[in-house]
Amino acid sequence: MDDMTATTPDLSPATTAPAPARGPMAPAYRLVTLAIVALVTTVAFEAMAISTAMPVVARELDAVRSYSLAFSVMLTAQLLGIVLAGVWSDRRGPLPGLIAGQVLLAGGSAVAGLATSFPTLLAGRFVAGLGGGLVVVALYVVIGRAYPDALRPKVFTWVSAAWVLPALVGPPVAGWLATQLSWRWVFLVVVPAVALTLLAVLSQRSRLADECDRRDVAADERAAHRRTAWLGLGVATAAAALQWGSQALVPPQAWPIALTALGVVVLGATAPRLLPRGTLRMARGLPSVVLSRFLLTAAFNGSLAFVPLMLVSQRHLKATEAGIVLTIGALGWSFGSWVQGRDAFLRRRTGLVMAGGTSLTLGIAGIAVVAAAGLPSVLVGVCQVLAGLGMGLAMSTTSVLSLQLASEAERGRASSALQLADALGSVLGIATSGAVFAALHHANGQDTRVFVLIWSGMAAVAALVVLGGHRSRT
Repeated sequence: MDDMTATTPDLSPATTAPAPARGPMAPAYRLVTLAIVALVTTVAFEAMAISTAMPVVARELDAVRSYSLAFSVMLTAQLLGIVLAGVWSDRRGPLPGLIAGQVLLAGGSAVAGLATSFPTLLAGRFVAGLGGGLVVVALYVVIGRAYPDALRPKVFTWVSAAWVLPALVGPPVAGWLATQLSWRWVFLVVVPAVALTLLAVLSQRSRLADECDRRDVAADERAAHRRTAWLGLGVATAAAALQWGSQALVPPQAWPIALTALGVVVLGATAPRLLPRGTLRMARGLPSVVLSRFLLTAAFNGSLAFVPLMLVSQRHLKATEAGIVLTIGALGWSFGSWVQGRDAFLRRRTGLVMAGGTSLTLGIAGIAVVAAAGLPSVLVGVCQVLAGLGMGLAMSTTSVLSLQLASEAERGRASSALQLADALGSVLGIATSGAVFAALHHANGQDTRVFVLIWSGMAAVAALVVLGGHRSRT
């Protein structure tokens, strides 16, 4: 590891005697389990629903050219929240970050839902993203504290299941809200849902807090925390500069070019220090696993963000119909996740990453072919299934590989590196696609060739995952 000072919460076994493992819905755990599932479901719905509603939002707020910023701004804030949450949880326990994260998530969603201009909507997305980053990390610490060893795997199964329902119903529900009522409700429904989970968490705060929340922190540990926080702030700021500058590169102007260049330089100086040594050159073992994770999220999110826009603007589908296409893709992801968990693949992890990269490449390239050749829109759904299948096969597999390839002392930092690779890959993938779209967008709305170019580039990025999977072998 090279200055990889990012921290993740300690998920080591609790020191107290474990309670009888009767299940996460046993009376002793029921309220906490329901709060966790409800919160994950809300976060997942927000993530899936916004993708469906954004074409309507961009059109109404006259921001089609800057369409991708609505995604990348939130992901940038989420990146910062992930880093800060690890530091905060190590020093104060999970509750402060979890409570603050829910407040920010609800507040940001309210601002976005009430926005009358695109900059105001972006501000709301930033606040919500920061809250989401805090929540994601804090939840893992809560699970480590609230449940005995025997129940934790079952709880994580519930967490995974909490993503499935929003992935299936979120897009069509969001499409219906956007077309039948208003796109604002897609954001505003998040507020009462988070309020309920916050009340549930507050009612259980005495169970979730312990002496670790008030422990003394050594001076060198405090210095490491500060260094990690500053690096995280540097990565997030650089990513934001890159996004804003890349949206205005055409026609060439001095400040967008300077801002984009500054973002690239600062990212190059800060991000590698939060990742395993050798990640950028795809060194064998753990670095290749982390880079594969980055490439997966960059290719998938960089392409997915523009699928609803193409279907609505070029194929003239309704937002609800575009949402159904995204739902079909979620089915592929669910099936891929199920397949990678089978016992038959326990010793074929690197092969699963390569298979996932291949499937993702074929899916994204297929969307480009459908758009270029004017083939029926239903085939986009088929390609989405292939792309989702690839993500389902590879994403969980990279998590397993990271734990296998890291030493026991490095597992926390390896997990943090994966989370950072997730967020950074999503940010840069969407920022790159958004820059291409902003530069080549036609005022008359005829953007088929632009979409084909974006998806062709993202397919090339996905193809690198195959090589990353091969170099994950040690």
